[in-house]
Amino acid sequence: MKKMLLLVAISVAFTACKEEPPKDYVTFSGKITNKNSDTIKITSKGYSKTIAVNEDGSFSDTLKLERGLYSFYDGTEGTSLFLENGYELTMTLDTEEFDETIKYEGIGAGNNNYLAEQTLVQEKLFDADYDGMKTEAELSAALDKAAAEYTEFINAAADIDTMITNSSRERLDGMINSYKRYYGGIIALRNEFPAGSPSPTFVGYENYKGGTTSLADLKGKYVYVDVWATWCGPCKAEIPSLKKVEADFHDKNIAFVSMSIDDDRRHKGSWDKAKESWRNMIADKQLGGIQIFAPNGWESDFIKGYKINGIPRFILIDPDGNVVDPNAPRPSNPKLKEMLENLI
Repeated sequence: MKKMLLLVAISVAFTACKEEPPKDYVTFSGKITNKNSDTIKITSKGYSKTIAVNEDGSFSDTLKLERGLYSFYDGTEGTSLFLENGYELTMTLDTEEFDETIKYEGIGAGNNNYLAEQTLVQEKLFDADYDGMKTEAELSAALDKAAAEYTEFINAAADIDTMITNSSRERLDGMINSYKRYYGGIIALRNEFPAGSPSPTFVGYENYKGGTTSLADLKGKYVYVDVWATWCGPCKAEIPSLKKVEADFHDKNIAFVSMSIDDDRRHKGSWDKAKESWRNMIADKQLGGIQIFAPNGWESDFIKGYKINGIPRFILIDPDGNVVDPNAPRPSNPKLKEMLENLI
């Protein structure tokens, strides 16, 4: 009897001490407040998984994947994730304050809460008012200071997976160089078109409502020019904000001009199709302001005059036809309203 009890005890002890095999999948669930879509996507190079989001914003799925960094996208905004098999991760966020409200719990929460905090630190350091820099030397000094602070933040992450911190360090130089190129281009543009200098002009551009419009026709008013195209996603994203700014200043001394640079190259070799797309979108989106069509797309005088090689681009011109800002704030930027209130 004693031998039997001993065997049972050994068996129980062996079972209790036996290690469970590691999970070969990630459990990922969460709750999205004010959801933007009925699905979310988890992606990286060579991997993509779409997860359904329930009516109440909840979601849950299992993912089989390689250990590494992934992108989370809710249809409107995105964030970074670090995932490896065995994680049991729960996410919560409110899309009305997307980055500020992301929180994780469960296995793997530490690495992912760090990534969420890193995004906020990056925004604070690199979304500063570099647009107001006057010289490239001033810009370079400000960005170098931001890079040093960002490096200090990364170096303090002692308990974070080194794949995350090493990746952050590796991307830093490229990010700094990208900012220097972008804002350096704005500085160069403003040096070439200083405030008060005569603006490049447009003459006889087709008006959606009939006839043509020239910059000279708007003399005596401030003119805010939105250079856009029907195929340009970032351009279309500014439409709701542009409508609001137009409404806020509808009784002020300012004309809002939207200049389409749709051309034959983007519309199956046909200028007729380009104009048709332009007209259809104006009607469909109920666009206001003065809607005009640049006759030669990217090669139009006004576009070449301002050296525009990317859109959207926003330009502010004074009542005498002189430059106020060759790279004015976007409609979604609160600085535009502030600028206009100070001028008009």
